[in-house]
Amino acid sequence: MSKGMVRKSWDESKKMWNIAGPSILIGVTQFSFEFVTTAFVGHLGDLELAAVSVVQNVLGSFVYGIMLGMGSALETLCGQAVGAGKTNKLGIYLQRSWIITFITALILTPTYVFASPILKILRQSKSISDLAGKYSLWTLPQLYAYSLNFPIQKFFQSQSRVWVMTWISALVLSFHVLLNWILVTKLGHGLVGAAIAGNISWWLINLSQIVYIVSGYFPDAWTGFSMLAFKSLSGFLKLSLASAIMLCLELWYYTAVILLVGCLKNPNIAVDAISICMSLEQGTLMVALGFNVAVSVRVSNELGAREPKAANFSVVMAVSTSFLFGIIFSGSVLATKSQFPKISTQNPEVVRETSKLGYVLAATVFLNSIQPVLHGVAVGAGWQFQVAFINAVCYYIIGLPIGALLGYKFNLGALQAEERIRTWSGLSQPQEMDEEEVP
Repeated sequence: MSKGMVRKSWDESKKMWNIAGPSILIGVTQFSFEFVTTAFVGHLGDLELAAVSVVQNVLGSFVYGIMLGMGSALETLCGQAVGAGKTNKLGIYLQRSWIITFITALILTPTYVFASPILKILRQSKSISDLAGKYSLWTLPQLYAYSLNFPIQKFFQSQSRVWVMTWISALVLSFHVLLNWILVTKLGHGLVGAAIAGNISWWLINLSQIVYIVSGYFPDAWTGFSMLAFKSLSGFLKLSLASAIMLCLELWYYTAVILLVGCLKNPNIAVDAISICMSLEQGTLMVALGFNVAVSVRVSNELGAREPKAANFSVVMAVSTSFLFGIIFSGSVLATKSQFPKISTQNPEVVRETSKLGYVLAATVFLNSIQPVLHGVAVGAGWQFQVAFINAVCYYIIGLPIGALLGYKFNLGALQAEERIRTWSGLSQPQEMDEEEVP
């Protein structure tokens, strides 16, 4: 490798890690809110753990995918605007995204209110559905927290100003652990206490970030609230919907797997086992999502600046680095497959069933190290519709039918359903990128 290429790779790596590093920490800390909740609730009982797992992985994934997707349009628009030197547009874009995500939250509210009957219609056990329905009502404020948080994240990330979010998330996570200990363990409020702790933590994050935005740290990007936010919403909505469809078709695969497992024999144990695996998997996924953010920002910035070759090089660097992390994480899962289930449960049967999924989990973790990075390329370049089509075919036309067939017809239970779905969900390499017009 020539000295010029080494220097170019080093410069790009620094730019990438300046975004990916804090983004990974943000993802890990914010994901840890659910992990902490699961850890505390897991010691209340198998039924409580199963109920919370269903809410997090079925209702939560459904809502989270839509809200994150609706906010991801901002990632494309703001990133390209920054690259084109039009930072004055960012505040208006942020406010438009808030309008769209808040309306989306209103539309999604009935899924929280009627969670119990919805889960029963989906053939989940009555005991799990009833308890999950009560828990979901208490977590409703988190839905509206998402509507503010996701657009704010994209606003910060597009300008490579992510360290402040990292510190806020880390501080609130420490407070979240304390809240759960007080409300769930010390005062014995059970699931209600866990839900209240989550609500308080998410809204603390939002309030802290909003205070930072309006305090003058973004003099060009934020000039105050404006009625312009209500104009040109249709075009913004179109890109938001495309982003939501792209992400939902991927994230809802977790929902589908949980629903399939919930219909198996002995659903409490099966749901607990696969939920613990998914929690760990989603934790490692935060690293890949950090590179997802980094490559999305780098691609959108370079395309906004009309530098498609630089955008292509950013893709190569991000995919290569995330690939190496995938190897490390999958090896770690294999090395600890008999130990990691004990973090969330002391039930020997759940520990044993979860350990059996170790090899499948390791393969899934490895594949997850690459796919989100390619999705970041799609968001940065504005290819959401194309990737949505790929996801629909891979997950739902190929993956899920095979998973259902293995789980029910061949009685392989939870073990191979997730593996087949994820194996068929890999994306092809991105096409050569053309220059894009900044909206």
